[in-house]
Amino acid sequence: MRQVGVTGKPNVGKSTFFAASTLARVEIANYPFTTKEPNVGVGYARVKEVADEFKAKPQPVNSYSRSGWRFVAVQLVDLPGLVPGAHAGRGLGNQFLTAVSAADALLHIVDASGGTDEEGRPVSPGSHDVLSDVKFLEEEYELWMSQVIERNWDKVTRRMGAVKVDLHQAIYDCVSNLAKDKWLVKQVLEELQLPEDPKDWKPEHHPLFARALRARTQPILIVANKADMPEAEENVKKLREAGYDVVTSSAEAELVLRRADKAGLVDYLPGSGDFEVKEGPKLTDQQARALEMLRERVLSKWGNTGVQNSIDRAIFDLLGMVAVFPVEDPRKLTDGKGRVLPDVYLMDRRSTARDLANAIHTDLAESFLYAVDARTKVRLAEDYELKNLDVISVVSAAR
Repeated sequence: MRQVGVTGKPNVGKSTFFAASTLARVEIANYPFTTKEPNVGVGYARVKEVADEFKAKPQPVNSYSRSGWRFVAVQLVDLPGLVPGAHAGRGLGNQFLTAVSAADALLHIVDASGGTDEEGRPVSPGSHDVLSDVKFLEEEYELWMSQVIERNWDKVTRRMGAVKVDLHQAIYDCVSNLAKDKWLVKQVLEELQLPEDPKDWKPEHHPLFARALRARTQPILIVANKADMPEAEENVKKLREAGYDVVTSSAEAELVLRRADKAGLVDYLPGSGDFEVKEGPKLTDQQARALEMLRERVLSKWGNTGVQNSIDRAIFDLLGMVAVFPVEDPRKLTDGKGRVLPDVYLMDRRSTARDLANAIHTDLAESFLYAVDARTKVRLAEDYELKNLDVISVVSAAR
């Protein structure tokens, strides 16, 4: 399962975002370093429910279906807050940076109200520069990556001499937790035209390489949180004018709506632009006023709370994944137990039919014969490249 890290400086709403996404109970408080250890939970990416297209009633197993959407599990990690100087060990720096290196994509939660300073301490809303928050996280992580690579450079040199491999393979072998994919390492080395002999590298080459590698291995989406605050609109505009791709968010609003939905007070679908108060348990006057204010300040103004949108963007835009529905019977759209469209698999871009078989079970991949497109009933070769919302049946000698 791909991992999405929820990151940023302290006290910007990371834990609230995490709680709203997962409904996990985590400590939420208005002071820095509430999160001391990474919290790991399950959130969901949202895709269209293909069962509606086939006029079938789905029977989800590894996901859930609601109101024309299928929600697919992804792993979210609420990371400790980052402060300037983290690469040198300040705050929870080393702990944070080690944890963040495991994530495949990062949601950088920014206080869009400008109401917290660089250390995460509350200040007057609008007084802190949000652009500095965005820049420092990238810089801190890239400086840390550069230091890790430099510390391992002698190992890289020895590796090349011992087993006669290319530089990209040696780097991957020595820092695979950062490099993640040896072919991405190769691409970066070629694009930057860096020396093939590690002994020819100069001090400036390591940070240059780290910056380019980070951009490919851990893409970042800016989430402008606390968008319900009056000061947020101007700061969101400032971020976008600076060229950043920004999702506006109110994690607090999402958490209120998710909990109200779970309690049966409202009908709210994550990612939607409104909610409906249910008949039955009567809201108190205070609850009704709070929900109406939330509708006015967040949903009507920004279109949604931004929480679900952020997760969707991380999975499908940053990571470029595709959602595929595997079935055993392409006519009935069922698995071996007769369940209709039970599963959804999130597959990496450029994954093939054989890759899907391997994700389902290694035996299927080893005895793969062909796949079938459930829509067209056309046979697909093992190198068929999967597309988003494909419904695929894998045929193998094992079945």
